[in-house]
Amino acid sequence: MTKKIKVADLPDFDITEHLDSEQAISEYLTIVLEENDAALLATALGDIAKARGMTEVAKSSGITREALYKALRPDSQPRFETISKVCQALGVKLCALPINEHAAVA
Repeated sequence: MTKKIKVADLPDFDITEHLDSEQAISEYLTIVLEENDAALLATALGDIAKARGMTEVAKSSGITREALYKALRPDSQPRFETISKVCQALGVKLCALPINEHAAVA
């Protein structure tokens, strides 16, 4: 007989445990960017910053740790300047791709 597991008994999923390489971070951000959701992007950058160390990211970005937490919370709408500084501190860049495959130059 299969033992049933209650949802409440499952451990919480923590994405930061899986953001342990540049490749994993890049893939995570790419997936998030495809959603076109600014709050989700802020959350994802917050996840990555936590995985890297929020204090270190704050120092590298020139944003206070408290302001960084506030800007990267799930319900936030950070300014582009903040996103840009955080990306720079994390060592990633955002890239633009054509929406329509036919618009891409071969």
